[in-house]
Amino acid sequence: MPETVDHCPLCQSEISSLFDRRLFRGHQVVNRLCGRCGLVFQSPRMTPGELDEFYAREYRQVYQGEEGPTQKDLFVQHGRADALLGLMSAHGVAPARYLDIGCSSGILLKRFMEHFGCEVVGVEPGVAYRDYARKQGLTVYSDITELKGSADPRFDLISLAHVLEHLPDLVGYLVDLRVDHLAPSGWMLIEVPNLYAHDSFEIAHMISFSECTLRQTLKKVGYEVVALKKHGAPRSKILPLYLTLLARPATVAPADISIRPERNVALKRRLGMFWRRVLQRLFPRRAWVPIN
Repeated sequence: MPETVDHCPLCQSEISSLFDRRLFRGHQVVNRLCGRCGLVFQSPRMTPGELDEFYAREYRQVYQGEEGPTQKDLFVQHGRADALLGLMSAHGVAPARYLDIGCSSGILLKRFMEHFGCEVVGVEPGVAYRDYARKQGLTVYSDITELKGSADPRFDLISLAHVLEHLPDLVGYLVDLRVDHLAPSGWMLIEVPNLYAHDSFEIAHMISFSECTLRQTLKKVGYEVVALKKHGAPRSKILPLYLTLLARPATVAPADISIRPERNVALKRRLGMFWRRVLQRLFPRRAWVPIN
């Protein structure tokens, strides 16, 4: 049975209103808007146990039609790895120990390992993708809890590329990463779909982030946002489909940070999706990069 989310995952407010209702590949998806902070979140949604089973066995089948990596997915992952590497280099980040959560086929891990010469570890719940990554010689676990007993659990770079929107307890998860796995001077690299340009409302997306709510989430859990970029790489040259954020542990305690609410979320969503349709009509070849 789906579970109802009674409190906003970010600010814990009990006040919310219906934001969007649709069918996504045969699944009913309902999203609500927090009346206090402006976060958009899915409710009702799958229970934690259902989510674990979904990601282990069904996720790729629902999204791609097969469990293993497809040529389209591998193409996108290569392009995303290049884009994320460019951001790291622009900010002088050169990790020695790197953890990629939701590492998929391991392309980002291998790209960073080859470029930085760093030690890399991945976490991937999907069985077929995890097996694929391991066959590339990568160390990949099914769950982050498997790292808890390791002799050297700290990493100076942790990435969650298209992972944060899937987490039902995003605040608790990010706090655990900062406390248990990130070095005190380490970096967090996060990429999520942009609520104001991406379709966003999918069965696996527990949260739909705007630039404002993504920043507020990181600040609430004790991170300082160093950079945030809106872009479409590798899928588009002109549509701001994604938000990529680089952050470090903050010097200000999370309890001292108040959440700045976002207003006019529905209007911004309508305007953003309207502008996306305009750009697609005017510049179709730039709006969507062909996948080889």
